[in-house]
Amino acid sequence: MNTRFALSDKTRKILDNALDEAISVEDANYLMKLKGSEIFPLLETADYLRHELVGDNVSFVNNCNINFTNICKIRCGFCAFGKDKDDPDSYIQSDEEILEKGRIAVNKGASEFTLMGGVLEDADIEYYKHLLELLKDEFPQISIHGFSPTMIYDGCLNSNISIAEGVKILKKAGLDSLPGTAAEILTDRSRSIICPNKVSTQEWIDIVTEVHKQGISGSATMMYGHVETVEERVETMRILKEIQEETHGFTEFIPMTFMPQYSPIFLNGQKDLGATGIEDLKLYATSRLMFRDLIPNIQVSWVKMGFRFAQISLMAGANDLGGTLGGDELSEASGAPDGVEASIRDMIKLVTGLGRNPVQRNTFYTNFKPVDY
Repeated sequence: MNTRFALSDKTRKILDNALDEAISVEDANYLMKLKGSEIFPLLETADYLRHELVGDNVSFVNNCNINFTNICKIRCGFCAFGKDKDDPDSYIQSDEEILEKGRIAVNKGASEFTLMGGVLEDADIEYYKHLLELLKDEFPQISIHGFSPTMIYDGCLNSNISIAEGVKILKKAGLDSLPGTAAEILTDRSRSIICPNKVSTQEWIDIVTEVHKQGISGSATMMYGHVETVEERVETMRILKEIQEETHGFTEFIPMTFMPQYSPIFLNGQKDLGATGIEDLKLYATSRLMFRDLIPNIQVSWVKMGFRFAQISLMAGANDLGGTLGGDELSEASGAPDGVEASIRDMIKLVTGLGRNPVQRNTFYTNFKPVDY
């Protein structure tokens, strides 16, 4: 590797080897702790590898979030969205409200609904099936990227059926892909602090693996910057990589930086929450070197970072901007810096400013079309 920055022999060796093969867990932990001028060659290596593996297109999907309820029995320590059922601001959307939101999105060119919400006390698989059929009956051409492993687990429990049977029912009803939410950090230590009522690490792995085996693809996400260690971030990526090697069901990896300002753990006095910008960039770069083209698409969460820093993050190994995200109340409640809905023009501006090519994609990364600009 040619660089004008001073590098230790160890850093140079790791980055040189990363051009030819995926880095190890040990090397990932080392790179995530780089400081000073050594960070620049890490970012440069990740950006170069991105170019070599997936090219210069930056993709995004025109989509809409449909959050059918904000009532949630789980009440994670990081979430500013969920409400108790007797909260005056709680809601469960009616069928007509859900359909109307879908109509508005389709009229704006959406090709995907992200169907999410809180975990209701008595929601079973039949309830989730109803939501899928409701939307698919009216919008059969729209992909539904919906629910979470925790919802599937709880719905199957309430219906007294196996996870495999529940997934089969949801697939038949129209579930096209599964968001990687509820992963957060895949270690039981961190989960016991921030989301003790969610599925365990092993339960999350088992559910996602079953979903993939039944032919439903989905996202791999990691919400970081709260109580986890650097090593736990890398351990989460190791687990995701292991699942992908078995199922090849992940379409993208989405690092989601934690927005603490309205979260319960922040409001209750937890200190030193939130990752720094350098931590964000090191995570994007290290994930590219670790996943390479096993998980080829690394998505920047502009709604978490804001447009400007999302653009910078595209120079650290990432190649996707996610969605236009009309109606992301979850991020809005957490204090999204640039709002929760982007226009096609916003996406084009971010991408062309880097000298790269904006392309619109579908949910599955199988259909790309150039965007006029």
